Amino acid sequence: MRNIKVTMCYRGTNYHGFQRQDNALAVQQVVEEKLSKILGGENAVIYGCSRTDTGVHALNYCFNFKTERTIPLLGLQRGLNSELPKDISILSCEEADDDFHARYSCKGKEYIYKLHCSESHDPFSEDLAFHYRRKLDFSLLQSQAKDFIGTHDFKAFCSSGSDKEITVRTIFDFSAEQNGTEVLLRVSGDGFLYNMVRIMVGTLLWINEGKIEKDTIPQIIEEKNRLKAGKTAPACGLYLNKVFY
Repeated sequence: MRNIKVTMCYRGTNYHGFQRQDNALAVQQVVEEKLSKILGGENAVIYGCSRTDTGVHALNYCFNFKTERTIPLLGLQRGLNSELPKDISILSCEEADDDFHARYSCKGKEYIYKLHCSESHDPFSEDLAFHYRRKLDFSLLQSQAKDFIGTHDFKAFCSSGSDKEITVRTIFDFSAEQNGTEVLLRVSGDGFLYNMVRIMVGTLLWINEGKIEKDTIPQIIEEKNRLKAGKTAPACGLYLNKVFY
């Protein structure tokens, strides 16, 4: 039995996240169906590194599956790419140890959030970035993002409906980059709660707009009250960028 580690990227616009659902199309369903075909009808079950929300994208997403088929790795990659829709692409396939699991072996992840900061919308970033029309204080954004770094209870930055009882997470880094009208927020950590990155981004934007006072992120973390944090930023700007093993 082979354990195959696969890295792919996908545009999440047309999908209700990665995880298979009964009443909506998800990335997992599409990949499993095409993989089963490539494997000659073998029932393929893939294990993903993260669920990802509806409309969220992935630049590097890892999953693994087990198979008895002897198809070469390059043939597997090429075969899948020939079958998958254009918004999903297999980047690599490699043999993994028997105990490797894309989710449980993961040591951390990095997400990026893209903002298009302009009065005019960008037709070329539609559904791929959040169009933010308000004036952005980039220096303020940079300084406030640093307050998320460290090990904290992020209960205030988790949407209702989460099944996580333990809400303590460690943020390794949170930085901001600017290139013309594009602002890129980059955050890495050992794990993330439901909508956590989008709520952190929304909180930064509300600080920018004066709806939340600056330098109060530590207080919001301490109070553990979702109502004290900012809005949940739209899914279209969020990308799973890296997975650490």
